[in-house]
Amino acid sequence: MDILVCIKRIPDISGQITLNESGTNIDDSSLGHTTSAHEECAVELAIQTAAATGGTVTVLTLGPAEAVEQLRAAVGVGANDGILIEADNPEAFGPEDIASIIGDVIRDRAEEGQNFDLVLLGNDAADTGDFQVPIRLAYDLEYPVLTGIQTLSAPGGSGGSGAIEAHGIGPAGTEAFSLELPAVIAVQEGGIDPRYPSITGRMKAKKARIAEYVAPEPGAGNPRIGLELPPEKASAVTILGEGRDAAGALVDILEEIGVIRS
Repeated sequence: MDILVCIKRIPDISGQITLNESGTNIDDSSLGHTTSAHEECAVELAIQTAAATGGTVTVLTLGPAEAVEQLRAAVGVGANDGILIEADNPEAFGPEDIASIIGDVIRDRAEEGQNFDLVLLGNDAADTGDFQVPIRLAYDLEYPVLTGIQTLSAPGGSGGSGAIEAHGIGPAGTEAFSLELPAVIAVQEGGIDPRYPSITGRMKAKKARIAEYVAPEPGAGNPRIGLELPPEKASAVTILGEGRDAAGALVDILEEIGVIRS
């Protein structure tokens, strides 16, 4: 089973977050970059599924030239190769543009003889939370689609069977699906732990083949009006006392929260 995984270069939001001047995106000028947790899980599911069926994993991203770093990171944990759709200003592309561009690349690869049985994406990107690209891509390709999936298995074993079994968490508990291929699946983190790259994997990633495309001009564009930061939470500190004088107050608090009983 040959699998395509679409990932995105995003700011590492573990630090202090500020917005750009227009208020439409995160200011990443002082931040590092990484891949969304959903997409890290998608890469791991792709690697395991491809290994079980004797297939391959290709990772794709639309972004600046620096986004090759995220592609090579995916190769470092087991993907075979990568595709970079270079865009100097990826923020200008809306979900409709991105889905259309990815669809065109998939069709172009099919004409060259590389047909993907399965396309995996993250449920949403951590920096925008649009939840749109997987659905729009499936519509563009005329493929069936599932969202919120956490685990996959190929029932046919090696060589596949033209279908994929998928599981996710729904309102009533675990949901199970059997989906005919080719298909698009949006992966949600929580069902699998992504692996860490090995030394061998890192060396392989440096030499991996990365195919390059140039993104066309945005069509629909990014209609996002703006982002808002959540209000800062006020923090209050109460000094219980110093030395022995704090002991009684500490005991009172421990009793109040149920840690000890008098």
